[in-house]
Amino acid sequence: MSEEIIVPIYCTGISAQVQKQRAKDLGLGKHENAVKHLGQDFERLRNECLQNGSLFRDETFPATASSLGFKELGPNSSKTYGVKWKRPTDVPNPLFIVDGATRTDVCQGALGDCWLLAAIASLTLNDPLLHRVVPHGQSFQNGYAGIFHFQIWQFGEWIDVVVDDLLPTKDGKLVFVHSAEGNEFWSALLEKAYAKLNGCYEALSGGSTSEGFEDFTGGVTEWYDLRKPPSDLFQIILKALERGSLMGCSIDITSAFDMEAVTFKKLVKGHAYSVTGGEQINYRGQRVSLIRMRNPWGEVEWTGPWSDSSGEWNAVEPAVGQQLRVKMEDGEFWMSFQDFLREFSRLEICNLTPDALKSRRFRKWNTTLYDGTWRRGSTAGGCRNYPATFWINPQFKIRLDEIDHEDEDGRREPGCSFLLALMQKHRRKERRFGKDMETIGFAVYESKGQPSVHLKRDFFLSNSSRARSEQFINLREVSTRFRLPPGEYIVVPSTFEPNKEGDFVLRVFSENKAGTVEMDDQIQANLPDEKILSESEIDEGFKQLFKQLAGADMEISPRELQTILNRIIGKHKDLRTKGFSLESCRSMVNLMDKDGNGKLGLVEFNVLWTKIKNYLAVFRKFDLDKSGSMSSYEMRMALESAGFKLNKKLYELIITRYAEPDLALDFDNFVCCLVRLETMFRFFQALDTDKDGIVTFDLIKWIQLTMFA
Repeated sequence: MSEEIIVPIYCTGISAQVQKQRAKDLGLGKHENAVKHLGQDFERLRNECLQNGSLFRDETFPATASSLGFKELGPNSSKTYGVKWKRPTDVPNPLFIVDGATRTDVCQGALGDCWLLAAIASLTLNDPLLHRVVPHGQSFQNGYAGIFHFQIWQFGEWIDVVVDDLLPTKDGKLVFVHSAEGNEFWSALLEKAYAKLNGCYEALSGGSTSEGFEDFTGGVTEWYDLRKPPSDLFQIILKALERGSLMGCSIDITSAFDMEAVTFKKLVKGHAYSVTGGEQINYRGQRVSLIRMRNPWGEVEWTGPWSDSSGEWNAVEPAVGQQLRVKMEDGEFWMSFQDFLREFSRLEICNLTPDALKSRRFRKWNTTLYDGTWRRGSTAGGCRNYPATFWINPQFKIRLDEIDHEDEDGRREPGCSFLLALMQKHRRKERRFGKDMETIGFAVYESKGQPSVHLKRDFFLSNSSRARSEQFINLREVSTRFRLPPGEYIVVPSTFEPNKEGDFVLRVFSENKAGTVEMDDQIQANLPDEKILSESEIDEGFKQLFKQLAGADMEISPRELQTILNRIIGKHKDLRTKGFSLESCRSMVNLMDKDGNGKLGLVEFNVLWTKIKNYLAVFRKFDLDKSGSMSSYEMRMALESAGFKLNKKLYELIITRYAEPDLALDFDNFVCCLVRLETMFRFFQALDTDKDGIVTFDLIKWIQLTMFA
């Protein structure tokens, strides 16, 4: 019995992508069914070690210099000289967590990851969140096998990361994060798991606290500029603390010299602090708002009003002062909210759902997540400053049907609230290859009745955006909250400049149901009926030409075709080409060869010749800048003119397969691409007799088609 393979016309992905999507549909990636990073199963590995009486060593993240870093922490760096990897069991009475996880368990080491540690410290304020990231039941006593695991959210799915407990030390002390007690290791092991996920410890240097917040919660972050804060920001902060939101803040720097510079009152510029509390108290007959902060260094604290040793505490009720005031050098301190606004530049609040923090009740928000890509020459069009290419970016349609529930104050115009969050993927992991965050943002347009197909350049030239991200910025995520009238809107996420490659996740959060769909063209080909002339119908002049070209056997081989095409194309000085390769000619012969002898007879060659003449006319028409080649967006228009409608994945494949390094297609590649496209479409249409978009092959036919076409 022959094996059957069903090939839908829209199927262009590879099997791994299909399998991944199938697993996702079955729930893989949810917190209760996390993806096993690198396929490592914690329980199985732990049990193997217990049975063997051995301690786990993680070969996927070895205790070597490569796991530390690639530049400042690279193998030959002075900073890594003398580093020894030791297990916590090398110290007396090692413990995983002592009396619950607290903020003093998170003290920064010799790595610039204060942003991450501020997020970890905030995590300790919320036990349910903490134990989603740090699973219960891990210790150095019961069932200890030198292996631990943590769960971290990455781009829409939860990942279970296994680590061994070999930690880098220098002079007997942990190099990176450590606890104030010295014998508590959950935070150091969590940092190691995060480093493993991102390739090495050095990849964690520098970042935004919101990145850590989101990777520990799967939530969404909003930013507040403290130079122009909303009037009710303190109430927003209190509401966020009530709801378990995570918060961080920082002081902007004006130059590299400012980085981690300490101000007169002992605040650190360019450094991430956690916001850990807020209170309103009576002070000398007035109501004063206080905010509690923590420096991940575990030391260097604010010395202004309401600091640990300030005199303001002497004028409050002793019971209140005793409850709030903790006099120890632990990095945590209070300050007045007014001083907070004056000293700090920005506040980040990560909401577990994007509940409007002003609301008096929780709201169930609807969430949609899309994975997308920007690829040079096909889907990386840059921002609206580049109108020639902006339209080739991925596009998404949002339909807002239901207006928000009535606001508490009832004063706003009816509208639909939603939040867009655009996140670029894997950039931290790719730092060792010289890559860093791209500058990203998005624009929102009214649909104006447009169908859910990819909109072309003319739409964006004649319509201005209705809304957009507050700025294009080189952060991992850009998010903005909007409130628009009911209707359909088009979201276009992009990098600032064209041809910047990357993968992204677009999340759409809406208070009420909102239909969302990725805008893409349906794959189809509107091809004219192919007129195949018989030998008697072919022009005598063409027959004479064929005799001269074909030789004694009256058939044209791939090498003969190469000679013919390159001789002809050489006469067209306006076409950019390196000449048709033998491989390209072999492919064209295989596609046009009806009798399977590997050569082209008179009729077959006449069909190919007619195609090439037609393609030359299309090429010249859409080579708008007369460069002799096809730019990526000229190619799109040329393909549509030739009768093809393709989706973005196929455009990506065409540019990857046929374009030169400058993303342009030479004439020879243009011809090879169109011959293949047209032949494959016609082949499929001939087999799809019931016109349902599906053709069934047995294995032999499938291999013949894919290997030799």
